[in-house]
Amino acid sequence: MNIHEKYIKRCIQLAKNGLGTTYPNPMVGSVIVYNDTIIGEGWHKKAGEPHAEVNAVNSVKDKSLLKKSTIYVSLEPCSHFGKTPPCCDLIIANEIPNVVVGTVDPNEKVAGKGIKKLLEAGTKVTIGVLEDECNELNKRFFTFHQQKRPYIILKWAESKDGFLAPEKDNDTIIKREPIWITNAYSRQLVHKWRSEEQAILVGTQTVIDDNPKLNTRDWAGNNPVRVVLDQNNRIPQDSHIFSNDVKTIVFTKSKIAIEKENLIFEVIDFKENIIPQILAVLYQHQIQSIIIEGGLQTLQSFIDTNLWDEGRFFIGNTYFTKGTKAPIIAGIKNKKTYIGKDELIQVRNHD
Repeated sequence: MNIHEKYIKRCIQLAKNGLGTTYPNPMVGSVIVYNDTIIGEGWHKKAGEPHAEVNAVNSVKDKSLLKKSTIYVSLEPCSHFGKTPPCCDLIIANEIPNVVVGTVDPNEKVAGKGIKKLLEAGTKVTIGVLEDECNELNKRFFTFHQQKRPYIILKWAESKDGFLAPEKDNDTIIKREPIWITNAYSRQLVHKWRSEEQAILVGTQTVIDDNPKLNTRDWAGNNPVRVVLDQNNRIPQDSHIFSNDVKTIVFTKSKIAIEKENLIFEVIDFKENIIPQILAVLYQHQIQSIIIEGGLQTLQSFIDTNLWDEGRFFIGNTYFTKGTKAPIIAGIKNKKTYIGKDELIQVRNHD
């Protein structure tokens, strides 16, 4: 690992502190180095607050050293006015002579303009250090801007014998409660995942059967936007997903329900392939990432359309014998881990 890679690696470590809190902005980390010593560092913490470069510059005690330093940043410094001033202007104003950038920003508002502005000001700029790692860091942001859709994570739990749920009897239907396959630690991890992504989607039958809250009650963090498919408006109005404490988007065939605070109905054509329609609407809502939690028909629809990026599924320590079969997915196996007796398998749809 060369000297530039060493400090960009540190930028990536810092940036990850912003996972789940920077939307719609990317995660960015920055360090400032003088004489092979870090004299300042920072990361972007929340949209509307100072960017990584600003926090890094502000953390430097002796500002006179900036004129002899190198600033490292995992993503190209911005060149436009948003909720905060351009980071390029800050770098230029402080006469920092060297800038090392992990990867170029795909957002059309930046997209090389920041680098161009720095070069025109006489700054030495190095681009593409640990580029793949920096792209992976912001896979949600890159997918959103380059493919015009959210980053899609498929998630489910299945029994040892490959079922999402057992056959339901009348008592189960009346209770409208989930049947747990995984242990408490796996469920807590799922709530952590929810806090890291912008939205979560389930189908009609999942809501009718399980009445899920789809929040992060077992983890400290933001609740995701709830996205629900309800073609014929069959979901009972007293369902948890209709509470107004979290933004909820309902995809339906006809808007017969009345919208209220935090509840939005979006009409799509269920006679056509609904997945591209859903993703187009979510893009309009500025949703950069989404977890698809079920049920079977919903999960399999994303798989069959080949519109997914990651699959994360648990195999619990239980048997159902018969019931609803788990989805069939093929991808590049990323890793297998154990959480107690639960097995977690993670796959990717592409390198």
